[in-house]
Amino acid sequence: IWDVEKNSVSQKTFDFIRAVLKKREYGAKYTQNNFITAVRAMNEFCLKPSDLEQLRKIRRRSPHDDTEAFTVFLRSDVEAKAIDVWGSHEALARERNLRKEVERELQENVFRNQQLLKEYKDFWGNTKPRSGKRATFLQGPGKVVMVAICINGLNFVFKLLAWVYTGSASMFSEAIHSLADTCNQALLALGISQSVRNPDAGHPYGFSNMRYIASLISGVGIFMMGAGLSWYHGIMGLLHPEPIESLLWAYCILAGSLVSEGATLLVAVNEIKKSARQNGVSFYEYVMQSRDPSTNVVLLEDAAAVLGVIMAAGCMGLTSLTGNPTYDSLGSLGVGTLLAAVSSFLIYSNTEALLGRSIQAERVQKLTEFLENDPAVRAIHDVKATDLGLSKVRFKAEVDFDGRVVTRSYLEKQDIDQILTEIQQVKTPEELENFMLKHGENIIDTLGAEVDRLEKELKQRNPEVRHVDLEIL
Repeated sequence: IWDVEKNSVSQKTFDFIRAVLKKREYGAKYTQNNFITAVRAMNEFCLKPSDLEQLRKIRRRSPHDDTEAFTVFLRSDVEAKAIDVWGSHEALARERNLRKEVERELQENVFRNQQLLKEYKDFWGNTKPRSGKRATFLQGPGKVVMVAICINGLNFVFKLLAWVYTGSASMFSEAIHSLADTCNQALLALGISQSVRNPDAGHPYGFSNMRYIASLISGVGIFMMGAGLSWYHGIMGLLHPEPIESLLWAYCILAGSLVSEGATLLVAVNEIKKSARQNGVSFYEYVMQSRDPSTNVVLLEDAAAVLGVIMAAGCMGLTSLTGNPTYDSLGSLGVGTLLAAVSSFLIYSNTEALLGRSIQAERVQKLTEFLENDPAVRAIHDVKATDLGLSKVRFKAEVDFDGRVVTRSYLEKQDIDQILTEIQQVKTPEELENFMLKHGENIIDTLGAEVDRLEKELKQRNPEVRHVDLEIL
């Protein structure tokens, strides 16, 4: 008897569904029973809490277990009340635009006030001091850049004096090389200081790309200042050779430069090795992927400086032995070519990073497998994982959820007998519509909770993933 009654109820239900689908027009009239929360009603329709007191109120179940039920309103009632308050659709639209402008200004003020509050707390010692600009230059890439600025600045002064004394084209190229390194590393220091700024309303993802921008400009500067002037001076030396004075002081200064540049190179190498171990990659991969553009620039500039000193010293030695200044000019051309090669690599690697470079395929596969192994997920499409710089990753994917699993997740939290009773009480298309709207909305809320859960677990398992965008198919 129970089976017969159940089949009869199911057949009636299907008949009601077909009747509703045939007669219902899915337009504005269909959506008049959509629900809206009090917060959205006030924000979207510019109403006050007192305006909502006289409207019909409906209690809805929360999709989260630890949250109580909340009150919603019929959207059609809210729209009618808004027109009654503001007089017309045009007046309502003007008020919306005005409030959006005020909200934008308020959001910018909130970011500024939050930063002032943090600085105030740091000053009084109520919170753990945050990593400010000063601390940034006492460790990691900032420390490497500051050491390089000091050493290259001194090298420039001594090489310039040696060139004035000897007139050597190679020594002039080395002086220009040190000047270019000093200026470019000062630019890197500026990029590092800007990259640690907190996100604001206009830059919600922060300023970490400033390091890549500074490194890109640095690469262009090396090419123009370093390579360009070295080539120019070398060509002029070939076209108009001049005798060179004693090179003893030049050799002494080059020897000192070799030691100082080698020390800076060693600092950069040690820092990259340390960072490569922390990221689980080799030294070569870390450099080629330009994971830390500031340290990369120092490494390549100092490597070129060491090779350039050796090249300049060799060409000056040949000039001393033969008395032919052509070798010295060729040394200047060689140093310029070396700088051009370094700048080309820096320009290429940093441009790739700024264009939105994807992370390694192995890491993308790891993130994708985590989502695919979740029982609520049927398939993953259009996966994108972008490196934002400074070991920050933005992950985006289109997720095809299994509706049966999501529905079971919802039903597990419901009283099945109560639902069966509600089904048996459905007698008219309107009652069927109300029943389906109620449970359909709750299932959508459950789907939203599943998305929140996946995003949270993805960030917890992969700390480098700072931003997750899951789109429901």
